[in-house]
Order: sequence, then C-alpha cells, then structure tokens
Amino acid sequence: MDPVQELKNLKPEKDFFIGIDSDGCVFDTMEIKQKECFCPNVIKHWTLQAVSKYARETWEFVNLYSTTRGCNRFLALTRFVQLLAEREEVKKRGVDVPQLPEVRAWTEKENKLGNPALEKFCAENPDNEEMGRALKWSTSVNACIADMVFGIPPFPFVKESLEKMAPGADSIVVSQTPVEALTREWDENDIDGYVELICGQEYGKKSEHLQYGAKGKYPDNKILMIGDAPGDRKAAEANGILFYPVNPGHEEASWERFFKEALDRFFEDTYAGEYQEALLKEFEGYLPENPPW
Repeated sequence: MDPVQELKNLKPEKDFFIGIDSDGCVFDTMEIKQKECFCPNVIKHWTLQAVSKYARETWEFVNLYSTTRGCNRFLALTRFVQLLAEREEVKKRGVDVPQLPEVRAWTEKENKLGNPALEKFCAENPDNEEMGRALKWSTSVNACIADMVFGIPPFPFVKESLEKMAPGADSIVVSQTPVEALTREWDENDIDGYVELICGQEYGKKSEHLQYGAKGKYPDNKILMIGDAPGDRKAAEANGILFYPVNPGHEEASWERFFKEALDRFFEDTYAGEYQEALLKEFEGYLPENPPW
C-alpha cells in the first residue's frame, strides 16, 4: 500500500493523538549512528580523508549539535558540504569539497527522501555518477547501522510514558530514519505494540506524517508531537498542533517530566499556552544555528 494512503487510512480510536520521534528521542542512538556510521562513510564515499578532522567536526555540528539536528540524511549531506567548503582550514589544504548540485536538486523536488526514491532515480538515470555515489553512501550507512546499532534500550521513562498514554491516545512513530531500522529497534525493545504505525523517511516528511495521520481527525489541541530536534517542532507548528521537546543532553529529565507532569496536562487540556511556551524557551537554548568556527 502507498505509505501516504496508510496514514490517511488511520482512524481515531482514542480522543487524543501523539506522534513520537525515535532517534535521539526514544532511543539514545543519535551519537553512535552519526559518529560511527554516518561520518566514517561520508569521509570514505566523498573522499574527504585529507580533512577528516574538520569533516567529522562539521558533520557532528550539522547532525547533532545545531538546529539541523535530526534532519533527513540527504538534506544534512548538502548542508554539510556547504559548511565544510566554507571552512578556512579546508581551503588552506586545497581540498575540493564536492558541492553535490545533483543531490541538492533532487532534495528540492523529491518529498520522500529515502533510498527507494533514490534507487528509482538512479535506475532511470544510470549515468548520473553523483547520485549513484549518494546511493552507495546511503546504502553503506544503512548496512553499518544494521551491523553496529543494537542492544540500545529506550531512555528511562519512555516505556512508562507509552504505557500511560496508551489508554487515551492513538500514537505513531514520526521519523526520518528508514522504516527497516525503526521497526527493528522498536521490535527489539518490545514497544512496537504501543504505536499504530511506524513511519520513516519512506512516508515523506514529518509534517506530512502528522498531516495525513492526524490533522482534521482530532482537534488541534488534542494532537501532540514529541521530538528532540527543531525539525520536530517545525513539523508540529506546520500543522498547528502541540509540541513537547525532549532536550538534547537532558533526555532522561525530559521524559521524566513528560511522564509525571506534561502528559497529564495534555490530557487535561492545560498544556497549551504558558506551560508549552516555557518548555519551548528552554528547548531553544540547547542548539545553535551557526557553527562556532
């Protein structure tokens, strides 16, 4: 079935709806995936060995320590090469950082930024070397993640929160991670039964997951997105719904607060307004927009 149709077919069973991000939000997987899987492969496949130190620092800033944390991998790739090429240290070493105009153009046209869509593009354009390399990079990342990332439990208070929200809210996973990895991680920890659907990058943008899965099916004040990145907040705001931030570096405390306080407020219709604004203000202080170099 078409992924968008799957989302459209979701029917309210409860009075409330909650979308939940996964990497860095439910699981402490962002660091290991970005540092041990994504970054080594970006250096290898885009021949950045001569500036590996700066490539690693730039990749981690884009994907972990800035406002683009948690964004789609192909959007992250184009942001990464732009910032890396601008660095004086890289210029002095005479390294030509590829700017990937073909990848950038594809991300501006394609709304399902995942390997299936990229495989289709490459099959239709077999002479496009840049896009073929992007597919090899992305495929290698997935293989590395499947090989390395396992045995990571949810953050404390995640499972308790899922159990507490289940009687009152329909829930889905809202992520830009491939569905295969999401399904494996949620199943491995026996929490997949708490959600109606696991949506990854193959289902489109996070804002579309919320739009097709919940918007118009529940009142806006009864729809909540939980996430650890500005992109999660933007997805919520694009749909005019509520957002609960899981603060990077303070995930345990964020989930404990959600379990003991915020979820009750959501169910009691006292979450919106002053309470949410205070949480958002705190969240904004954790991730800068511009790099420190």
